[in-house]
Amino acid sequence: MTNIRVLSITLLACVLSSIVRELESFQIRSPEQDVSNGRLSVRYTETLAMAVATSEIEEARNMMPEIVNRMPEPLPDNLKNRYYMLRHGQSTANIAEIISSSRSLAYSEKHGLTAFGYEQGKESATQLLDVMDKEGAKSGEKIVFVSSPFARAKQTAEACLDGLMGNEENQERIRTMGIEIENEISIDNRLMERYFGRLDDDSIYTYAYVWPMDAINVTHTAFDVESVAAVCTRLLEVVKRCEEQYDNMHIVWVSHADVLQIGQLYAANAENVGRFSSYRFKNGEVRAVKNTPDSLPNPVPLEAPKRGTAQYSELKELPKLSQ
Repeated sequence: MTNIRVLSITLLACVLSSIVRELESFQIRSPEQDVSNGRLSVRYTETLAMAVATSEIEEARNMMPEIVNRMPEPLPDNLKNRYYMLRHGQSTANIAEIISSSRSLAYSEKHGLTAFGYEQGKESATQLLDVMDKEGAKSGEKIVFVSSPFARAKQTAEACLDGLMGNEENQERIRTMGIEIENEISIDNRLMERYFGRLDDDSIYTYAYVWPMDAINVTHTAFDVESVAAVCTRLLEVVKRCEEQYDNMHIVWVSHADVLQIGQLYAANAENVGRFSSYRFKNGEVRAVKNTPDSLPNPVPLEAPKRGTAQYSELKELPKLSQ
């Protein structure tokens, strides 16, 4: 009888262990340092808001776009740090083909990465090392991740760290390059997605209502959308904060398509930052931040708005030409 009980307990333990492993496979992975072997291991988290003060969450979710009437000053010429941009991997909002910019998403898990998106984040680690190598990264310098508080961005930062520290080839490159990695991800609310006002949660095709206007006037707020100039204004503040906090670091901004595309043209001193939509970032793509227009990739023409999508008639809100 005792043997039967022992066998039953053993079988139950095996079944429960399998169930736990199966449940864990559906969780978004988050890296943390494994002190036993000095390498980055993986843990599982249930919320991005763990260890974040309630006041910080409320501040982020109440952070509405600034209304500005001009572009901010250019970025400083002599920056202490080198900057890189990483667009988040494929998210559930990408699959649903909806705009996902609500401030309520800050520090939540909604619209996080798909399994494929997490793999894109891991693969971005190799891209990052390639770009850093091309930029002349030196021994003793450190990589720091600064992320948007949206789930898809923070999870991409975690995935990239996973790809850097959990991949043997990348680990060998890191040792050869002599670079260090800060495994604590810094969150900056000013890297949040561009706010799309009345178009939020609408079809992604309605982006095409806004982008042509952006090319005409970088301060327009048609549909209550955050202007290009307002995005640049908050990115300038991110740079100032990074320059105060870090010295001679390789800083990776993990953010969203419009924010990064606007940012790359702003940083490159492009003549018209409003044409950013012709310089698309792919999911999981990494680019170095440069300060000259000739550093930009070849532009891809913007598609015209598609008739039949919601609020097409609101194109009458075309802004006036900027002075």
